[in-house]
Amino acid sequence: MDLLVVMDPLLGCDTVSDTTIGLMAASLERGHRVLHCTAGDLSLIGSRVVARATTVDQGDLIGPGTGPGAGAGPGGSDLQAQTVDLAAVDAVLVRSDPPVDSAYLAMTLLLEHARGETLIVNDPRGLREANEKLYACRFPELMPATVVTADAAVLADFAEEHGTIVLKPLDGHGGRGVCLLRAGDAGASELMAARTGDGRYQVMAQEFLPGVYDGDRRILLLDGEPLGALRRRPSEGEFRANIGLGGQVDVVDLDDRDRRIIDTLAPALRADGLYFVGIDVIDGRLSEINVTSPTGLRQLAHLSGTRPDLAVVEWLEERVGRP
Repeated sequence: MDLLVVMDPLLGCDTVSDTTIGLMAASLERGHRVLHCTAGDLSLIGSRVVARATTVDQGDLIGPGTGPGAGAGPGGSDLQAQTVDLAAVDAVLVRSDPPVDSAYLAMTLLLEHARGETLIVNDPRGLREANEKLYACRFPELMPATVVTADAAVLADFAEEHGTIVLKPLDGHGGRGVCLLRAGDAGASELMAARTGDGRYQVMAQEFLPGVYDGDRRILLLDGEPLGALRRRPSEGEFRANIGLGGQVDVVDLDDRDRRIIDTLAPALRADGLYFVGIDVIDGRLSEINVTSPTGLRQLAHLSGTRPDLAVVEWLEERVGRP
């Protein structure tokens, strides 16, 4: 295959733990040609979507990193850019990190013009529709008690009902901006006002699930089927279990509650072209559906001794019909 990866600049990526770097390396291992560009390298010329892209080899994916967060990332200063028509590549892997801002939305709208010309994972229309917080709200029966509002009075009532709640910005990622709010806490009104911009911005509030201290589950799905599950335990003094915030990780087996969630989500994910996603589960409750650039693939490979990275590449091969 010719595989175009749309992601953030290679410089600065952790060469040990970054999921996208792992997928690129696995593609090269399988003998495919890998090209890299950023969202800003995409253009629409007439009816054709083109990218200023560089060809990547294994040496470009090796940096000085020796562990999660330690690497300065791969280089790329010697790579020569070329103009690539997206219709001429076999697949496009969209892995740009949030926030889903105007630049991100513009990227999806440009990629829309290449829909049907090549396989795009995840589908740009699906990425645009599937806010990583709000998409889960299509399945309220799977979630903890949740409200989405900019009204401080609604948040105060919700906190009073549940005692402790979690506030999440709708455009956040990696646990950034997520905080606890306890009913009756001094400063609660000020915190709600700050998070909602004095009533201008909706936030998500969910009942706090104490089971997160024993670990939440990041379950990676490929075409609606599980690749595996990681348990992420928060570091001492922290309630957020995100890997990027120091969460400790091990591999766990799926249980019946996990499988119920997966079976419920799978048809919608497939219908929306959301083929590679990560779902977060706490105490058997779905908290988020990560579709932009879900992480954890390399940790899963390392801890389980399996090759989920190759499974993703082999799935791409099958989808484009060139095994």
